[in-house]
Amino acid sequence: MHPDPTRSAPAGRTVELHQPAPITPATVIPAPVAPMQPQAVPTVASIVLPDGRIVTGYAVSAMQPEPLVAKPPVSRTAVNVALGGIGFLAVCGGLLLLTTFITALTALITQLIILAAVIFGGWIAVQVFSPTGHKGGTTVHIRKAVIKRNKFYG
Repeated sequence: MHPDPTRSAPAGRTVELHQPAPITPATVIPAPVAPMQPQAVPTVASIVLPDGRIVTGYAVSAMQPEPLVAKPPVSRTAVNVALGGIGFLAVCGGLLLLTTFITALTALITQLIILAAVIFGGWIAVQVFSPTGHKGGTTVHIRKAVIKRNKFYG
């Protein structure tokens, strides 16, 4: 509640009124401007009109367009995209060679395992089915044999 200045203060109390001070906006200090000399002093031209009046003023030269900056025949973006594509192809080619190498190595290892199995299996088959060795039955050792007239003498 704001104190009302028209009402009297209660006994023993003094009323103080405070008026708000206006906020002054910050002053903007302009940046220092360096004095510049004109590039060239324009020429003053006077023209006499047909009715005798003289008009004096500056001669206005035709506006000349800015000289165009020579652009390279190929933009930098195109060159960057092309180089990126070449790099991508190089990486893909390297990955293709790597996968080809891994596939060839896998095939080689598989063939070596199959070759070892065939050789080892053949060795086992020769050992099992070989006619040499003792298989049971009767073994006869003949030292000297004499055969006369179709008769065996042992």
